[in-house]
Amino acid sequence: MSPHTADGKAAINRTSMKKLLLTLTLLMGSILLGSLSANAHSACVILLHGLAKSDSSMAKLERAIGDAGYKTVNVDYPSTRFPIEQLAGSAIAPALDACVGHSEINFVTHSMGGILVRQYLSQVKIENLNRVVMLGPPNKGSEVVDKLGDFPGFEFAFGDAGLQLGTGELSVPNQLGRADFDVGIIAGTRSINLILSRLIPETDDGKVSVTSTKLEGMKDHLEMPVTHVFMMKDKKVIAQVLHYLEHGTFARSPPKSQAH
Repeated sequence: MSPHTADGKAAINRTSMKKLLLTLTLLMGSILLGSLSANAHSACVILLHGLAKSDSSMAKLERAIGDAGYKTVNVDYPSTRFPIEQLAGSAIAPALDACVGHSEINFVTHSMGGILVRQYLSQVKIENLNRVVMLGPPNKGSEVVDKLGDFPGFEFAFGDAGLQLGTGELSVPNQLGRADFDVGIIAGTRSINLILSRLIPETDDGKVSVTSTKLEGMKDHLEMPVTHVFMMKDKKVIAQVLHYLEHGTFARSPPKSQAH
């Protein structure tokens, strides 16, 4: 064998080895990226807006949660057309179908959206339920409904569900019992509706008192200087929502905002 032939074979072997190493590197990289992508999207977050609102009210929160790597399902449901018992199933069941294939389910709700979750969970067990974050939920009802529920036009504006949110013992929120799931609650302490706030005998967000947001069995509760109407769009609130989804507690020192 000539030296040139041996050198040629060695060169071919080196080239083949380089190609093999490059192929293996690309393959491992692809597997790693696929694994990271799967992990980033292994959790699904269902968002539920409040009474007389729409999914657009949760859009900023939805974007921030999506940017954090979660699969999001922002539900739009006819909150003023049906009672809470009917709304809960029709809003949440299809959202759960949209989360099939994800390892865990989370909820982020505003106002009455939290009551829909409580209503649903009182009837149906979600095996892979992880965490729930409620913003301004009337967990013990609202005095505003007590005072204005009989006024002409209230039922037209807020429907059967609105009438079910009073503070009486027979109201839907007060019939649902303690939380047997992981839930963190944010309560607002500022109001832009001084007329409605006068109907509430203590610190409130313009619709719901701080005390009424609390729920027996809750894991964490945080008061923030925000209003009921706009809390779900507040950057600091959104940062706390993301912190709870990740850690299961709210940050006692303000977390870095990830809202855009």
